[in-house]
This record gives sequence, structure tokens and C-alpha cells, in this order.
Amino acid sequence: MTTDALRARYEAAGQGHLFTFWPELSEAERAALSTQLEALDIERVNRVYKKAVAAEQDAAVATAPIEPLPQDASDAVPQHPERAVEWRAVGLAAIARGEVGVLLMAGGQGSRLGSSAPKGCYDIGLPSHKSLFQYQAERIARLQQVAQEEAGKPVGSVVVPWYIMTSGPTRRVTEDFFKTNGYFGLKPENVVFFEQGTLPCLTMDGKVLLETKSRVAVAPDGNGGLYAALRAPLSPSDKTRTVLSDLEARKVLYVHAYCVDNCLVRVADPVFVGYGINKQADCAAKVVPKASPTESVGVIARRGAKYSVVEYSEISAAQAEARDAAGELLYRAGNIANHFYTTAFLRGVEAFEEELAFHIARKKIAHVALADGAAVKPAKPNGMKLEMFVFDVFPFTARFAVLEVARSEEFSPLKNAPGTGSDDPETSRRDLLAEHRRFLEAAGATVRDGVEIELSPLVTYAGEGLAAVKGKTFARSGAVSAVEELDVLAA
Repeated sequence: MTTDALRARYEAAGQGHLFTFWPELSEAERAALSTQLEALDIERVNRVYKKAVAAEQDAAVATAPIEPLPQDASDAVPQHPERAVEWRAVGLAAIARGEVGVLLMAGGQGSRLGSSAPKGCYDIGLPSHKSLFQYQAERIARLQQVAQEEAGKPVGSVVVPWYIMTSGPTRRVTEDFFKTNGYFGLKPENVVFFEQGTLPCLTMDGKVLLETKSRVAVAPDGNGGLYAALRAPLSPSDKTRTVLSDLEARKVLYVHAYCVDNCLVRVADPVFVGYGINKQADCAAKVVPKASPTESVGVIARRGAKYSVVEYSEISAAQAEARDAAGELLYRAGNIANHFYTTAFLRGVEAFEEELAFHIARKKIAHVALADGAAVKPAKPNGMKLEMFVFDVFPFTARFAVLEVARSEEFSPLKNAPGTGSDDPETSRRDLLAEHRRFLEAAGATVRDGVEIELSPLVTYAGEGLAAVKGKTFARSGAVSAVEELDVLAA
């Protein structure tokens, strides 16, 4: 596109100010700005802004009643262990047939942890010093082995492809981390990296901000950018290959999606996958019970006739405290960003994506002043970043289901700096080692007080494969990567 045509397009969209400094730019700077502006769908940006503002205004006067989940919309593993066995069998069979893939949302940096590296690279202080990425990779490896053995398939024949969504700042570091560590034992062709999208940062009245005289200020479009990113080319050299096309080529029918910061996550959980299949769900959410009525967490509920994540600030104190006949909180389905999808549903999101409203985050955004080109670092919020959340598709789901699991077994997020006392590296470490103790005790072993034993995911995915420890007492702490190594820790 010629410069004149590009300028005319932006003038027509009311964003012609982006050419303010054009006369003083070098040829290289002009080329860089032109490339960025050509790639940007400025008309969509304007639509997204207008819809986000309208949606925010509508939400302020929302009349759709917020109601708890209907009883037939959810099930709970702790209350139905026998059904969990059935769901697990269905899920493992699907995994063995190669019908299950995994989407990891891993675009965040460990800024609050005092690290600039991707959060998945973080070491929570386990005896093995394994990163979150390594733990999740080894869970996939173990699950492939379990599904293969239970289905009687040849060694190495079961594959669970892993699609890892990064962001601009984390893409290269994440890929290098995997390469340096040999993909943690997984085959490189089954680990696919892709990048979430970005949107320009805007002024409060919708004008695109310039980060420098020759570069538009952009920010990631939220974890809900996952859906559009699935359709984006995986490589500039091959515009035809996308995550969706790769899923289709592999004949993957079901997908498990989750966030990187949960050390207890059961990747491609066969119980959850089997549950989604049995419920014939297009989309399903795994939840944990709220720890208390006042816990600051969004819950899955109904907004009018549609499923939605309702923020804790949106429900009244009376609703938060309300309980059912069994004494359980009515609004207890705590959202943990852990989802099941059919591949067909993911492919169909494009049809209603324009109806999804982005959320406005008002932020302090550094930029250059149009009047004189001076760099501005504002002291208070001066603009907005637009984000979509991964759960924004819930209201558009025809067949939706919710599975409640025990928080102690499956959810321990890493959000805060060391020493915070909640959702920090120490609590993640504590919760993971406590789960490993329970695995050993459930298998018939005794673990003495104060003893900490770390079980590699290659040893057990969810407590299976530990029959050899029955009757043994463990008196020494340590990390093991094979069942046989546990003998060294026995009394």
C-alpha cells in the first residue's frame, strides 16, 4: 500500500494523527511505522473501542438477574468418586486414540515474583528445582504412558500435542528455554508455540497512542486473545498452518486449556476430558469451591439465561453468603481458568467473535506528546488497554458444563512475591509436596512428620503406579524420579 493510501485510510478512521511525525522520520523509521500500520486493522480497533465502551455503560445499568448454577449444570468429583472413575476411563480412551490436545496460556512474565522471565520458567523451590514448564511437560509424558499402557498400545504411539501461547516479550525466551532443556523429554514436533495478539493502547476517547514517533503503543489483548490466535499463521513463511489447522490435521477432537501458574494442574486431565465428553459439552469449566463467602474470586453463575463468570464485586453480600440445603455456598464455583473445549467449538468462535465485548483496563501508558514529540510518563491513568477474557465465550456456549474439584488436589496458583503468605512460591511448594504425601499415604505408605518427598510426574500423574510402597515407612526427605528410588528414603 502506498503511503498516501495508508494515510488516507487512517484519516478516514479518525486516526490520522499517527502520521504527525512522518516528515522528520528516517527511511528506516518510516518503513517500520508503515509496516505496523498496514498490519493493523484500524477499522476493527475502532469497532472494538466503541463496543467496549458501550458494554461498560450497559453493565453499569445491567438488569439481567444473577443466579446460581442450576443443579443439573454441575457435578463434583469429591461427591462422586465412582463417576470420576468412569470419566477417567472415557478420557484415557480418547487420549489413547490421539483425540486430545492441550492449550497452555503462558504469555505472562513473573514480574510480581521478581523475575523478568516467563512465569513457566519459575522454580518454586522444590527439592528437584524443576520449573513449572518442566512439571507440566512431565505430566504430559506420564499421561501418554498411562493411556498407552491401559489401551495396550505400542510404546511411543500415544501423543498429546501441546500448544503453548506466548506473548511478544516471552516468545523467544520460552522457545529457547524449551530448546535448552531438550523439550523436557517431549518430541519437539509435538510442542507448538504461538503468540497471543496485541491491540493498540488508546486515549480515553479512543485515539491510538504512539509509544515513540515511529511506533504505535500496543499491549497484549488478554487471555481471551487465545481464540483469534488459534487462527493466526504459526510462521510468516507458511500462512496456511495455524493451531486450528494443526489440530485438524492431527484429528484432535477435544482440547484442555489452562494457565501456566498452577503447580497442581492436571494437564489433559482424563477425568475432566471424560466428563466433558460424557456431558456432550461444547465447553466446560473446572472450578474449585470458594474458600469463604468473601474470597475475591470470580464465580461461574448464570446472568439471565446465560452462563457467565461473575466477579465477586458484582454479587451482593447476601448472595455471597447464601447457602443451599446441604449448607454449601450457592455461589461457590470459583473460576480457575481451566477449560475443556471441542475443537469444533474453537473453530466456531470466529462466527460470534464480533459480538464479544472487550474489557477496558485504564492504565498509565507512556507515550509521546503529539504537540512536541516529548516522552510522557504519566503519574495517573491516561489511557486504556483493551482485553478479552478466555471465559467471555461462555454465554455463547450451547452445551456448557461445570466440574467441581478439590482445591487441595488441583489448584495452587502462583501470583505473588516470595514471602507474601498466599499464592506465592512457598504456598505452591507446600501444596505440591502435601499432595505427594497424600499420594504415598493413599497407596498404603507411612510418611513420618517433617519428611518431604517429591515425586516426579514421571513416577505418577495422579497417585497411580505406587503399589510398591504399600506397607513402607518413609523417614527421609528427597526427590525421586523412579519408584525404585523411594527405597533409599524408607526407614
